[in-house]
Amino acid sequence: MKKTLVVAEMALREIARRRGVLAILLIFPLAFYLSRRDSHAGQSIRFVCLGIGWAMSTAALFAGSAARAVEPRLRLSGYRSSHLYLGRLAALWTVGLLLSAPYYVLIRIDQEHIRYGAIGLIMLLTVAVAAPFGLALSAALPRELEGMLVLLIVVGLQMMMDPADSASRLLPFWFSREIGTYAVDHTDGGYLTRGLIHAAVCLAALLAVVAVASGYRLRQRSHLRFVARR
Repeated sequence: MKKTLVVAEMALREIARRRGVLAILLIFPLAFYLSRRDSHAGQSIRFVCLGIGWAMSTAALFAGSAARAVEPRLRLSGYRSSHLYLGRLAALWTVGLLLSAPYYVLIRIDQEHIRYGAIGLIMLLTVAVAAPFGLALSAALPRELEGMLVLLIVVGLQMMMDPADSASRLLPFWFSREIGTYAVDHTDGGYLTRGLIHAAVCLAALLAVVAVASGYRLRQRSHLRFVARR
């Protein structure tokens, strides 16, 4: 646990040094919210949650890319791969909670006649899923530009696809629509249940991908070259 906390502290310090990035991450979801504020309340809430998801996924993508140079040295110092990715996730989840808190307060003040507890649940699950999603992309796509393009495609599809379409359930933030409908339209608990199940499945799958990718990458010895004996 101590080593995990050390990695989390290192990751938080790295993120805190990038004040410009933090400012962009804080303001970015606001643009999503304001773009739909004059329409149905569910649209503005859904969009701000997608903005938080995109911001956190981007932060996780860059955090995963920046960690590649440090992780091998930590591994040689006795840190396990689980210490490294769990510590980084803890740091990202902390940042995500701090990021989403002002938007929960904004919705609480600006929107009426909705289930505020469900809105808080959406933001909590969005942060939980976005962090491993960004880390999984950084593991699968070493180049940051490629990862950003994939994020753009995923969030774009999340906005444009019909949420009722079965194919949209393959997207990582589909649960926000279901729980958002439960919160805004006061529907039955079936929407809440489907959203929770989808979020749990996505979170488990993404955590598994991050764990496997982290362990595989740290077992590689790209600097070693084996010479065949003659």
